[in-house]
Amino acid sequence: MKEDFLHYIWQFKKFNQQRLNTVQGESIQILAAGQYLQKSGPDFFNARIVIGKQEWAGNVEIHIKSSDWYLHNHENDSAYDNVILHVVWEHDTEVLRKDATQIPVLELKNITDSAALQNYNALASSKTWIYCENELEKLNSFVFENWKERLFFERLERKALPVLQLANETANDWEAVLFCFLARSFGLNTNGEAFYTMARSIPFHIIRKESFEAENLEALFLGRIGMLDGEHEDVYYKDLKLRYNYLCHKYSLERAYIAKPEFFRHRPDNFPTIRLSQLAQLYHRYQNLFSLIVNAVDVKAIHTIFKVQVSAYWQTHYTFDNDSPKKTKALTSAFIDLIIINTVIPFRFAYRKSTGKENSEELIAILQQVAAEKNSIIEKFLKFKVPVATAYDSQALLQLKNEYCNSKRCMQCAVGLELLKS
Repeated sequence: MKEDFLHYIWQFKKFNQQRLNTVQGESIQILAAGQYLQKSGPDFFNARIVIGKQEWAGNVEIHIKSSDWYLHNHENDSAYDNVILHVVWEHDTEVLRKDATQIPVLELKNITDSAALQNYNALASSKTWIYCENELEKLNSFVFENWKERLFFERLERKALPVLQLANETANDWEAVLFCFLARSFGLNTNGEAFYTMARSIPFHIIRKESFEAENLEALFLGRIGMLDGEHEDVYYKDLKLRYNYLCHKYSLERAYIAKPEFFRHRPDNFPTIRLSQLAQLYHRYQNLFSLIVNAVDVKAIHTIFKVQVSAYWQTHYTFDNDSPKKTKALTSAFIDLIIINTVIPFRFAYRKSTGKENSEELIAILQQVAAEKNSIIEKFLKFKVPVATAYDSQALLQLKNEYCNSKRCMQCAVGLELLKS
């Protein structure tokens, strides 16, 4: 038994309301159950309840056992002084106010709707992966689709938060913000933080000025991330090092202490050398990247923007000194899709939010043109017959699993609430 189930029982009055009494023997009439705000303090605010012959207005607190009041130290918290009813599954001790008067208690154990309790026990019984796995296939599609939209925007709000924070720190230099978060995307999970730190260490006005020479951008990126610190016989390495030292002197750049990127367990095409060269080529090609990305109307337009490849040197190298067969090493469609999911969509959402212009339908339309991600969570949903066709679907389902299923928040989930009714 979890408290959130009792919140559901109280909120929707899933109990026998005939001859309702407190454990102290007084009659109860519920005029208003109160507002379920899910914030600190009592569970339900501004309830209206008639106890005996007296009408009360105040708050309702809910626990599994009455003694939980003391376990949670509510007796020392003034936020609970206005509790007019203590609703519990099982009453095991009296609870007193500071003035020594007893708080009325409603015990739910013997009056809860049997169907609701049976459905909750079925939902909360052990499963191989998540509680509702066997019921997902039969769920009302209208309910599920509406819930997916809410989940998608919950996830988008979380992803947009660091974008908005950086925009605030940079006085809304959105070009600089975009550069930092694109760099993170190019680094993937392993090197994303190092690439992001590298990008933050370069004032964006330098990128603007040096973007006309791709080699200068490569020198900046590789140098700031510590990949030009050693000695090599390679001619291109020496050239980049000279360029980097000159640029540091020109712009008075202080040494940056950034974790060196990882090569281990990466496919060669994902080596940091390759990804940084592609990032340099992107900013060499476009001086108005922010405008292009914010105004791109569909996935095809975004893919066209990101169709870049490495510089001539990296077409025949993966690391300095070591030659390899020539390959253009352009960004793949799958990689661009990841950039769209993890950077372009959250960035556009954050930017539009900052300007007060909603673009919800536009973002959904774009992600519905992108294939669903492939990972262990999505594979499990597919196993349980949940349709996952696009990145919009997969993003919503990742939010569902990570923020609701993993924490067993069934009573805050539209799926769980719908299944309790079934």
